[in-house]
Amino acid sequence: REKPVVLCGINKYFCVSLQGGVNDEVTLAAYITIALLEIPLPVTHSVVRNALFCLETAANQKENHVYTKALLAYAFALAGNREKRKALLDSLEQEAVRKDGSVHWQRPGKEPEVDLPYYRSRAPSAEVEMTAYVLLAQLTSQPAPTQEELAFASLIAKWISSQQNPNGGFSSTQ
Repeated sequence: REKPVVLCGINKYFCVSLQGGVNDEVTLAAYITIALLEIPLPVTHSVVRNALFCLETAANQKENHVYTKALLAYAFALAGNREKRKALLDSLEQEAVRKDGSVHWQRPGKEPEVDLPYYRSRAPSAEVEMTAYVLLAQLTSQPAPTQEELAFASLIAKWISSQQNPNGGFSSTQ
């Protein structure tokens, strides 16, 4: 009998500005699982299977942060777990910020933006990242995204494109 692989033991960052939205063991485990699935390792690989089991347990917790839900949704989308993907995307849709014909996600407790003429502030890195992960989860569907999913994805893409800096890049480290 194999021992479960622990993915969460390393959580030290030498440069905190590169940490992004990772703030606990679940998000770090989700990052690693996503990387393994993008290699691509099959979901039947023992490391991936064990990691997905850990993430399923974490996904059942009601107090998950929106960033964590976004990562989990993408991980389950890559794994082909339509049920978990849909449940997480449905939950995320309830927390979405809809503004100016676009959709994005922000951290809980963030103060609302002040509308200033001729000034457009850019969202913090973690908000760009989590919104991008929701977009990836939305578009990573087997066999293919539905028309409804594509329409919603276009609203997300609109917000992400509005976050580009003058050089075409983003504030995100991811």
